[in-house]
Amino acid sequence: MPTKHDVIIIGAGPNGLTTGAYLSKAGLKVLVLERRTEGGGGLATEEVTIPGFFHNTHSIYHMMVDYAPPYKDFQIEEVYGCKYIRPPLQFALPLSDGRCLCLYTDVDKTCNSIAQFSQRDATSYRNFYHKLNRYMEAFLGPATYVPPLGPLDQVAKLEKTEIGKEINAYTEKSPREIVDEFFENKHVRAMMLYIACHWGLEHDVEGVGYLALVNLNRSTNYQLCAGGSHMLAQALMKAVIENGGMIWGSQQIKRIVLQDGAATGVELDDGTIIEADKGIVSSIDTYQTFFKLVGEGNLEKDFVKKLKTWKWEKWSLFVSHLALEEPPNFSAAAANPDVNKAFVYIIGCETEEDLIKHWEAIGRGELTSAGFNCCFPSIHDPSQAPLGRHTGLISQMVPYQLKEGADKWYRIKFKEEHGERCLTTLRKYAPNLTADKILWSSFCTPMDIENKFTDMVEGSIKQGQYHPLQMGYNRPNDECSQNITPVKRLYLCGSSCHPGGLITFGAGYVAANRIAEELGVKKWWTEPEIITKAKEVGLL
Repeated sequence: MPTKHDVIIIGAGPNGLTTGAYLSKAGLKVLVLERRTEGGGGLATEEVTIPGFFHNTHSIYHMMVDYAPPYKDFQIEEVYGCKYIRPPLQFALPLSDGRCLCLYTDVDKTCNSIAQFSQRDATSYRNFYHKLNRYMEAFLGPATYVPPLGPLDQVAKLEKTEIGKEINAYTEKSPREIVDEFFENKHVRAMMLYIACHWGLEHDVEGVGYLALVNLNRSTNYQLCAGGSHMLAQALMKAVIENGGMIWGSQQIKRIVLQDGAATGVELDDGTIIEADKGIVSSIDTYQTFFKLVGEGNLEKDFVKKLKTWKWEKWSLFVSHLALEEPPNFSAAAANPDVNKAFVYIIGCETEEDLIKHWEAIGRGELTSAGFNCCFPSIHDPSQAPLGRHTGLISQMVPYQLKEGADKWYRIKFKEEHGERCLTTLRKYAPNLTADKILWSSFCTPMDIENKFTDMVEGSIKQGQYHPLQMGYNRPNDECSQNITPVKRLYLCGSSCHPGGLITFGAGYVAANRIAEELGVKKWWTEPEIITKAKEVGLL
């Protein structure tokens, strides 16, 4: 095996693969090292219940397919056959009384559904929908794929235009303030607040309103990767390899090798030294990167202090994967058959107050049996289950640190009992999913997430909390916000960088641009038109 490369990338997750694909196609000799046997990170599709039932065990809802540059730059569908399905009914909030609030890709259908609860909210939603589209196209989308400006600089730029002033004003608000400004009905507020927050925002924290706007805009743009999320990982891995890069799995890295304060390679656990002529790129969390691989003794004290202020998310996920005899039949489908074909269901939180109580319980380290989202991928993509059978997914925000201690997640009986409580809640809305219709189930706890993906400390699925002090120019801190670090030739490209986690490819794409510029490498890709336009009008 060659032991000398231009660039070594630590971690073959979505962002590591993205950076590797861009740089390898630019002509650099790229090596991607991965701890696990298979690349892709959260882009995983596995048979965790019964053979033939394919479960998306981490990432399933892909929201930026229409924006993320890698889809177009690498012709993910045209060249690699990675296709997406966008279900017409995106979100459904079934109620105990048999009604259901529905959010469609078709704005008119959504307004008709909302009007059953509040005509005022239906009118407000239409205005809000178009407002969000303008914000997304003008600034929120482009800003996802460029290096972040300093907070004051970005605010100043936005204040020069009317649309920028509006975005600034919403940024200062909490998600709940935004939702309550536009909607009055308790059920409508419940759906909108769940959507605004369930990727990591706290409902009452101000200064992250722009992220709530992004989440709400994307709520009608959720897409399912045909064949499973790993199809996207395979496409990215092929892009790396076909352009001369290499991906090595099952690699345990002992340390990043430093010479005269610069990163020059990595040492594996077996003592093998692999050199990098131009740089090391880490897609894993800052704690592992700097404290485990670089070593605290090689860092300035002030920088160490900044690293130690980093906070992980206050919640993680409890996930149930189900192999089903038949698809769910929701009681609400009696009045609206569309309900049985929704992509995402919000279960057990029918009002805004229900939702907030659930989040407050998380803060106390308590579990509840309500308040989760679920989906049934095989309804939209039959290839993910045997003919006539179906897959199901229940995903609930829960505390990593339980009142009784995080170690309780290790107890098989404990997690099975909680999984059954969630199923009991689901049956209140889809009564046909009785025990005999569930062929097998597999549960994943916050502790399981941490053990599977070691960069998701405490089950933190985005490598760190979404908080005003940990976003934008401050993600992960002011010294690393541009993907460079105080360690020469060491770069970052993971979810701890701007814009954060999820399958946006933002961190990997921004890093690829920055590293190419730092190394003087000619870019084969061009700047997306939306970014150019945002720069021309002075928003970026």
